Parts: sequence; structure tokens; C-alpha cells
Amino acid sequence: MAVGKEIVTWYEGRWHKGNAPIINAADHAAWLGSQVFDGARQFEGTRPDIDLHSARIIRSAEAMGMIAPVDAETVQGLLEEGCGMFSPDAALYLRPMMWARESTPGIIDLVPDSTGFAICIEALPMPEPGGFSLTVSPYRRPRPDMALTEAKAASLYANNGRIMAEARARGFSNALSLDPDDNVAETASTNAFLVRDGIVFTPVPNGTFLDGLTRQRTIRLLRDDGVEVREETLTVADFHAADEIFVTGNIAKIMPVARFEDRELGTGPVTTRARELYWDFAHSRWTVPA
Repeated sequence: MAVGKEIVTWYEGRWHKGNAPIINAADHAAWLGSQVFDGARQFEGTRPDIDLHSARIIRSAEAMGMIAPVDAETVQGLLEEGCGMFSPDAALYLRPMMWARESTPGIIDLVPDSTGFAICIEALPMPEPGGFSLTVSPYRRPRPDMALTEAKAASLYANNGRIMAEARARGFSNALSLDPDDNVAETASTNAFLVRDGIVFTPVPNGTFLDGLTRQRTIRLLRDDGVEVREETLTVADFHAADEIFVTGNIAKIMPVARFEDRELGTGPVTTRARELYWDFAHSRWTVPA
């Protein structure tokens, strides 16, 4: 199901209007889950780190065992071409996807060079800060020896979806999920940060969650601005002791957490600065030509 109403889809050499069909009933991905994707953004006339998102879809496909039918430069060029079908200031979600079509005679594993490729670009407003709330999920993130955690794989998102659904059923926007060792990994859809005494902390990548591109960019921007950022093993107790909490991801980029469990937080000065730095970076480096 589409998340936006205005959609263009690139598939088999041309652009299609709307939510075009791309996967056939017998494709490996349709019943065995071998799809990978990436998500970039256009907002306020910018497309930050679109080159990094274009490169990551290739790495994800390779991690799944597929041979990508295009290179990163081609992905980026098509993303920019598709964005040109919308207004330069439109808020868009850009999603390149790859999946396996064929299975080997053993059925379960895929044929590497049968990879399909498509791009879906949807109009999707940027969420406004103010009411984002977090709880703690009863569901955990898998280790690399349990799942293909090094890829942005669609098959991982069934677990993410139940994390989100359970949190929303209890009145929260999202939830922190733990790794198998009781450490905080991320939320259902974002990387997590906390601030204590002016120092920013975020879970150290340990293979149980995706080290997001927006996460990496935010860390670099804060450090360049003189803010101390520590990647450490963190527990739920660390988040309860935080002065501020914020999350990073492609849908909202940087979102302040207004409430964690039963505690009101609001938007603190470090979170505000992180958003300012990211927006300044996006507008100074990635402005779309008019």
C-alpha cells in the first residue's frame, strides 16, 4: 500500500504514473522476502546525501546475495530525474528497490543475476515536531547470526512493524527496541540519541540495527560543532536519566522526543541545535537547482 497519493514509479526502462505493479506472483521476493530498499528525502528544495542512499541500495543487494543490475550513479541519476516530475520544493520520499525474481532448483535460495530494480517516489510531508512519544517495546532486534541485519532488507520490517503497532496500541508514536543482551538498539524506524549534561549519547553499532545515514551525518555535524558525541552501550535506564531524547531517520530526519514513557521532555537546546545543523547542511550542500 502506498504511503503517498502522488506517486511515480520507474520500472523496466521508463517512468509510470502511480503505484505501478512491479513484482510477479512467482518472483522469489513475492514469497521468500528477498527485497532490499533504501529511503532518501527531498524537502525544502534539498536532497541530502542522495549519493550515499544510492550507494547503500547496492550494498544491501550484495549483502542479500543479489547482483545489482545498475550502479549507484545510475540510481542517483534516476532519483533526480524522477524528482524533476514534482515541484522543486515538494516533500518527497525516494525509494529505490531491488529484489530477486528467480529461485535455484533448491527453491529457497535466490538466483543472483535475476535481480529486479524499481524506484518509487511519493509525495510525503515532513512530520512536524511536537508530539512524538516513545515507550519500550517487548520485542527485540536480532543479532547478525539471526538475520541479515547488515542490509536494509524488507524482511526485517515485519518485526519493526509489530514494534510500531504494539507501541501505537498503547498510545505512543514509536518504541525503543532492545538487542538480545538487554541493550537499547533503536526504535522501530529510527536511530536513537539521548542528551545528558550537554553530552550526546547513542547506541554503538553492534550489528543488531542499521547504522543509519542520517545518524552518521548527525554525529559528524554535532562533533564538528564542538558537541561531544559518545557511541556507547546504553540501557533503558540511560534513557530514563536523559535530559533530552531525539531520533534520526529519513522520514523526519531529526525528531525531538516530547515524551518518554510517562515523562514529559519537550525539545531541549542540544536537540534544537542538531536540527539547525542538519537543516543548514542540507541547504548549503544539497540544494536542488530551480
